[in-house]
Amino acid sequence: MKWVAITAQAKSAGDFALLTKMLRALGFQADEVEEYKNLRTQIFRPSDLILEVTCRSSPRSNPDLDLTISDPDSAIETIKKIGLEVVDDHSGPDPKHTGRFFDVRLPGGTVVRFTGIRLPVPEPAYRSHFEGNLSSAGKTFAIVVSRFNSFITERLLAGAVDALRRSGVDSDKGYEIVRVPGAFEIPSAARTLAETKKYDAIICLGCLLRGDTAHYDVIVNEVTRGIGQSAQETGVPHAFGVLTCDTLEQAIDRAGLKMGNKGFEAALAAVEMASLNKGVRGQGSGVRKAAVSRQPSAVSKKQIPPSRSTRRRNDKSIKSSSKKRR
Repeated sequence: MKWVAITAQAKSAGDFALLTKMLRALGFQADEVEEYKNLRTQIFRPSDLILEVTCRSSPRSNPDLDLTISDPDSAIETIKKIGLEVVDDHSGPDPKHTGRFFDVRLPGGTVVRFTGIRLPVPEPAYRSHFEGNLSSAGKTFAIVVSRFNSFITERLLAGAVDALRRSGVDSDKGYEIVRVPGAFEIPSAARTLAETKKYDAIICLGCLLRGDTAHYDVIVNEVTRGIGQSAQETGVPHAFGVLTCDTLEQAIDRAGLKMGNKGFEAALAAVEMASLNKGVRGQGSGVRKAAVSRQPSAVSKKQIPPSRSTRRRNDKSIKSSSKKRR
């Protein structure tokens, strides 16, 4: 199983609007609303998600959505500002309690239950992490897109631009689009752009469809290797948005239909990695300087490999022994 979707059901159209509004106000990253004949849905992406299974000795009535959050006091103030009804606020604002538990009842009958941990609790080891954010404000990106299979790549490009604009990029100077003939030329163009150091991240977009010959496998391997090598050697993040599909239908599904838009996803990855790079460099500069001052540089000194030094010693011993014989 590669992924799991946890679904919350709103009991009315009004509750749907209020519930999605509340989740956005609490900081959840929202995707586009999807409309179907008998269904309306919107995907939210929290910064951290844990699937929890519980068994209570006295089972309680299940709410329509049960959320465990890290800052209940801020959350309840945000919810009240929206104008939603908070019921059963058990511990209230008293900071002596380690938790704050409350329900939010929407007009249509949808109930959201919040379990909040108020006091700072050490995070488990597996949740200790450092990550970038999804804000592209003040950053500059380059989008390398191939013209081959333009029916697909133009859709990927539209998704990537949409993601950058939604994340706050400067619409005039925040990104540049570079077109290349095909996917094979993407790594070369991406590396040239990365070496200018003008861009915080490079977004690579293309589409490769399997044919009747081995050409597909050769190109896929070279494009993947080239993009990865460029990212590693230049230190500039490269987002991989090159579709490698067996059929045109698979590509269409990944360019804006039921499998999402991979250009949009690649752009979000580029935004997060650009933010992560800046954050890591900002936090780690002092550590790196200290390490350099403590340890001598191994690069600055020419070192003779053991095999060569051993051979030279053997050569010298042979020459000295021959001289003695003479």
